[in-house]
Amino acid sequence: MSLAPYRRKRDFSRTPEPRGAGGTAKAGAKAAADDAAFVIQKHAARRLHYDLRLELDGVLKSWAVTRGPSLDPADKRLAVEVEDHPLDYGAFEGTIPKGEYGGGTVIVWDRGTWRPLGDPHKGLAKGHLEFALHGEKLQGRWHLVRMAPRAREKRVNWLLIKGDDEAARPGEAAAVVEAQPLSVKTGRAIEEVAGEAPGWSSQAGGPLPGAKAAEAPRQGRSKNKAQAKAEVKSQAKTRAKTPAKAPATSGELPRKAAQARRASSAAKKSTASRPPAADGDPQDLPGARKAALPDFVPPMLASLAAAAPKGAGYVHEIKFDGYRILARIADGTVRLLTRGGLDWTGKFGTALPAALAGLPAHAALIDGEVVVETASGASDFSALQQDLSEGRADRFVFYAFDLLHLDGADLRAVPLVARKARLQRLLAGAPAPLRFSAPFSDDGALVLAHACRLSLEGIVSKRADGRYRSGRSRDWIKAKCSACQEFVVAGFTPSSVSDDAIGALVLGVYEEGRLVPAGRVGTGFSAAVARDLFKTLSALATPKSPFAAPLPADAARHARFVRPDKVAEVEFRGFTADGRLRHASFRGLREDKPAKDVVREMPTQKSDKPPRRTVPLTHPDRLYWPEAGITKEGLADYWIEAFRLAAPHMVGRPLALLRCPEGIEGERFFQKHLWQGANRHIVAVHDPKDKAGAALVSIDSLDGLLGLVQAAALEIHPWGSTLADWEAPDRIVMDLDPDASVPWETTIAAAREIAQRLKDAGLVPFVKTTGGKGLHVVAPLVPKARWPEVKAFAKAMADAMAADSPDLFVATIAKAKRRGRILIDYLRNQRGATAVAPYSPRARAGAPVSMPLAWDELGPEIGPAYFTVGNTPVRLAALAADPWAAFAAAAAPLPAGATRAKRRAGV
Repeated sequence: MSLAPYRRKRDFSRTPEPRGAGGTAKAGAKAAADDAAFVIQKHAARRLHYDLRLELDGVLKSWAVTRGPSLDPADKRLAVEVEDHPLDYGAFEGTIPKGEYGGGTVIVWDRGTWRPLGDPHKGLAKGHLEFALHGEKLQGRWHLVRMAPRAREKRVNWLLIKGDDEAARPGEAAAVVEAQPLSVKTGRAIEEVAGEAPGWSSQAGGPLPGAKAAEAPRQGRSKNKAQAKAEVKSQAKTRAKTPAKAPATSGELPRKAAQARRASSAAKKSTASRPPAADGDPQDLPGARKAALPDFVPPMLASLAAAAPKGAGYVHEIKFDGYRILARIADGTVRLLTRGGLDWTGKFGTALPAALAGLPAHAALIDGEVVVETASGASDFSALQQDLSEGRADRFVFYAFDLLHLDGADLRAVPLVARKARLQRLLAGAPAPLRFSAPFSDDGALVLAHACRLSLEGIVSKRADGRYRSGRSRDWIKAKCSACQEFVVAGFTPSSVSDDAIGALVLGVYEEGRLVPAGRVGTGFSAAVARDLFKTLSALATPKSPFAAPLPADAARHARFVRPDKVAEVEFRGFTADGRLRHASFRGLREDKPAKDVVREMPTQKSDKPPRRTVPLTHPDRLYWPEAGITKEGLADYWIEAFRLAAPHMVGRPLALLRCPEGIEGERFFQKHLWQGANRHIVAVHDPKDKAGAALVSIDSLDGLLGLVQAAALEIHPWGSTLADWEAPDRIVMDLDPDASVPWETTIAAAREIAQRLKDAGLVPFVKTTGGKGLHVVAPLVPKARWPEVKAFAKAMADAMAADSPDLFVATIAKAKRRGRILIDYLRNQRGATAVAPYSPRARAGAPVSMPLAWDELGPEIGPAYFTVGNTPVRLAALAADPWAAFAAAAAPLPAGATRAKRRAGV
């Protein structure tokens, strides 16, 4: 492999690009290994593109990806093979002069290491290179597939395709290049670099690698090859982040929450050269006193309350779902300490401690929470547990919310707002793993209501003038959207579908030193977690029950007891009258709290009786969504919560079902006809136009819906008409199906445009997410118009929007015409067609739900798959009113006459 083509195309007296050492790399001299580097450079030349470069045999094999990488496995991005580049090129960021080959601006968009899955040389020769990326933005499996050459075509074209794995983001998350536009090296946008002289970097304070001394001020110095290569090989500090989860209403609340969760991407500087923060002496703060940095301070803990405190004396913060950690910094040495004082620095990888070591402080003690955020943007304790158990360290984020000590000053007596202000300045410009937990001064009840509507865990309200006091205090009040606390694991029941997995955990709490039962938790386990728990708990087996009193026969059935050493975090909906958990979901084992400290945090609800199911479930612990840990019983519990709101949109209608008998990873099929052996609560109905045909499926009660759950119906798609009149639809459904490259904000704007057109036609629009990648705008109808009229109206509206904005909308199904556009699918409005029901789950990773929204909730904070089977019950419990409560009352007749319909639709 030779660098001769690379050098022939460049005049190194003009371009700052590195020439590269040597001339020809020997094949096999440095084949890709676990530490081989990759880089993706964003390159604004004649056309903006992204250059993928993989280290192999001493050079960077290179492809120009025209639209950049996509996280959607369905996307196939054109990647044009270009000449090999020198390894030094991996650190290049700057401006190539106009007139030179590739003239334009270059930033380092992503970097990290890559690993071929198989022999890379054979893969390149064969035309299919499969590999894994471990970058700061891109992760997981990828494919480069060579396309068949066309006649007289000189270039070699490949396709870059994301592998279908846990790092894939079908649909809505495909546009990672838009969501993550900045340089991972300097934190700059490409426009900021474009304004600099070729080869010069104001961010780095000197010339970029390869720039000549004459092209930049004298104090700058180019990096040598070894430094540049080491920089390219630096491991990922964090995964690409999705839009943050924040209260989504009008006003300042969503904006401030988004700011609180936005990571700074400034370049990490040397810790040795960093001075203390230039904010004045921290000892000058009111209440500060001179003191040495303590080894450890027991953290301040919040007291649980049913509601947020009232009054202007409090500030409120989002309650995170992770591990409470004190970060101790002493002259560049960082220790991460649990709330019990355990040193967990080694558990969180290298990026997080390095980021803390880079803060402008010689000594500091920072209180915060380490979390892992999922695709929805919310912290997820189960995901954190999984990453810790797998030794994965690229997704850890430290939300800092208090500052106890800074550079010789004990700040615990300083008022909270002053401590947080100094902390915010300390974190300004910090790298991605560090974020400031911003406070809200709005009314606490309002902040809590918004948090719950968005299915967050809750909020913590803190006295604005309060001191930091170790231990539990009423100065900090936590109000939760759903019950969540720790329980002692006293035993387990084996799975009914696997020989080496648990089916449920037997739980308890301590009361006056005695372990008393608290019920079971049988959902929330992924298949892997269920197996790990079986192995872990089997090693703790004991023949004697650890409870202070014998269990009732039903509670002891199939139970295998263990030593009460382990602590589980469980989310639930309350306690029954006898102190047992209701609707419990496992979150993970906790290692930072001794079992003896576990007590009941919420009072037993004496008047609350658990709902009873009359439909038996066979194999209730069968995993329907293995990764999310949602079982058949978990889905049944979900529908018990959601049925009251979903019923008007699915009861008494013909239904189409997506059935997955072995869960989403097994066989799946659509079914609209009743099957032999169907549950007796499922209703058989006959199409009036096909009376001799097979019966169709319908339900008339919650029992019928639970019968569908037993039959593994994971998705429910009703007709747009009821059994009372099959030929007269009672709704119009306009389905917005965006191409993967369309930003979510554009889809929102499209929904609002459809809503306005429906209003102009005299109809009332409602909106819901699809649980996929788009939105449904739905208008209720007085059921008088027939199917052909409704379809004509919907088609006229779709055609009008496509005619008015042909670059944005398309009304044809052909995929070739949908690239970069939103398909307005009007075909949901014809006889026999269906649309996913409000509140129906989808058979997709994460168990997303099609969620009805109020129009003022629709914003960038809520993505199309934001709500899930796991978090929807929290939202439903927090809703003051059903956002679609007025749906039936808002029904209006379809505008009469085709001409009038077209005119009102905007044609």
